[in-house]
Amino acid sequence: MLSIVLFGAPGAGKGTQSKMLVEKYNLTYISTGDILRKEIAAGTEIGIQAKDIINQGGLVDDEIIVQIIEKTIENSTTGGILFDGFPRTVVQAYILEGLLHRMNRRLLCLLSLEAPREMLIERMLKRASIEGRDDDKKEVILNRFQEYDKKTIPVAEFYKEKGIYCPVDGVGSVEEVFARLETIIDKTLENAYRNIILYGAPGSGRGTQAKNLAKKYDLVYVSTGAMIRDEIEKGSEIGMESKIYIERGDNVPDLIAIKLIEQKISNNPNARGFLFKGFPSTYVQAYIMDGILEKIHTSVTCMIEMQSNTLQCIRRLTQRSKTEKRRVYDMDPEIIIHRLESYENSAANVRSYYQKKNKYYNVNSDAPVDVVFETLCKTVDEALKKA
Repeated sequence: MLSIVLFGAPGAGKGTQSKMLVEKYNLTYISTGDILRKEIAAGTEIGIQAKDIINQGGLVDDEIIVQIIEKTIENSTTGGILFDGFPRTVVQAYILEGLLHRMNRRLLCLLSLEAPREMLIERMLKRASIEGRDDDKKEVILNRFQEYDKKTIPVAEFYKEKGIYCPVDGVGSVEEVFARLETIIDKTLENAYRNIILYGAPGSGRGTQAKNLAKKYDLVYVSTGAMIRDEIEKGSEIGMESKIYIERGDNVPDLIAIKLIEQKISNNPNARGFLFKGFPSTYVQAYIMDGILEKIHTSVTCMIEMQSNTLQCIRRLTQRSKTEKRRVYDMDPEIIIHRLESYENSAANVRSYYQKKNKYYNVNSDAPVDVVFETLCKTVDEALKKA
């Protein structure tokens, strides 16, 4: 889901632009200022605690902020979240990271509306004369800017280090500024990481389809099987260690797979994403995959299971054993059956792992190759829109 922070000094126009962004991208609007003002108007316990602080231009205690944000996120049913007025401190930036991580979300970008200070003060004084807000009195405005300069500007540095800080010219008409915001969001979405897992039984046709999908969606193809075969052919230490497992039709130790996958990722620093085939194949490996991707600040976009009749899988593997593409484990019917049994024993848990994350999809891979590919593309498109 889409998660965005709209950032900027008091009077930068966050409220106006937020309303338009919420409508355009179907987002839940979280403005700590608006929520706190409602709490104050309702005379709630939180409102009473926050009233004096807000009227003096100060920042409300993080304990209060976390309570209202957590509740709002949990009740959200839209396509994402737009944060306005949060985070305002580096501590709150860490809090937001933790909240989103717990809810399996990630911040897409921080959009910073930027305008000259004199213009912002003029806007706020004008707003005060129209709306009569207590926190728009001149002495309070100046205090708010002091708080902003002292505590909030470092937040920009926090997100610059993460590479998701996007400055936006806030001078111009409402429509002009909104167009700039749209351009940045759409471009960021277009360039966002896309990580697809193609899952399925041996003989379900993953190899052919995975390469085609990787090419179509401009992803780096990551096949643990292919990488291990390369290591075996080179006679490397990893290859010699892996050979015993491969000949039995077993998975190689997880540490070997981790090393090879991380090396592949490291060798492709400019990748827009990856298509994984052959990993994860177990419930534990699903956790490992999340850990690998977390290290590069991304996550799994979707897992697509290619479901095929067992007899069809056996038939395909047997046919492959008679070609130059044969694998050592295609030659022995008992090893074929062992590999299929291993898949069946792990599939339910792996499937459940991604179903709980709302990232699971499946296609029938018994159809002709071109029909399966067309179905896979439609499934990927659906998953990308949802993500």
